Amino acid sequence: MTLEQRAPSPSIGLILAAGLGSRLEDATGELRLKPLLEVGGKTLIGRVIASMDRVGCKKIVVVTGFAGDMLRAAIEKAYDGRAELRFVDNPDYRRANGLSVWAARAELDDTFILSMADHLMSRSMVDKAFAHQPVRGGATLLVDYKIEEVFDLEDATKVLADGDRIVRIGKQISEYNCIDTGIFVCTPGLVDAIGEVAQARNDASLSEGVQKLSESGRMRVLDVGDATWMDVDTPDMLADAQSRLHQLER
Repeated sequence: MTLEQRAPSPSIGLILAAGLGSRLEDATGELRLKPLLEVGGKTLIGRVIASMDRVGCKKIVVVTGFAGDMLRAAIEKAYDGRAELRFVDNPDYRRANGLSVWAARAELDDTFILSMADHLMSRSMVDKAFAHQPVRGGATLLVDYKIEEVFDLEDATKVLADGDRIVRIGKQISEYNCIDTGIFVCTPGLVDAIGEVAQARNDASLSEGVQKLSESGRMRVLDVGDATWMDVDTPDMLADAQSRLHQLER
């Protein structure tokens, strides 16, 4: 039995911030720029960027789309970190989120951590992700087995894992044992898998790229344990994040 070859720990941070955020419309029905919503006096995306900078990312890539110029200006104005900050535009932001990863492919020549702009994670979870070495040519998804604690289970992306391997992933699968936290540690192999899906059907979700990697045996899961994470998609989720902000310091 041979040990699996492992890629280096991540040196790049990738943040997907291209979407419309349509589930966080205000009372007038006007779309709000979700990454710039504040939790505890800091923007959602500012918290994600700060976490990646804290653990030593050399480069942080932000993929924008909807109101991209406005978002970029706000991020650049607030940023005071050490990492090189880069921006990539995804003109296809109304389509599946895998195209945001594909749009950033030229920047992703090393192991990288991938996060959504609206996902918050505790310090221990970030530390665990940045210490992790994925399978060479593959990727690892951080998952939560505490299914009963998930705020909006119906909308969550479900995962069926067998040991540390992903069998299936998707929002509509009926058999699952853990939940996708939206945090990945990836090699460029995930980018290639998304590209194959996009070439076949002119669109690609991140979950489809993960499924393709899992079929080749290169997709793994990593249990977040007691760590806290928050997906901020709706006003109720935003309020929940505000109430549990202290848990992010663990």
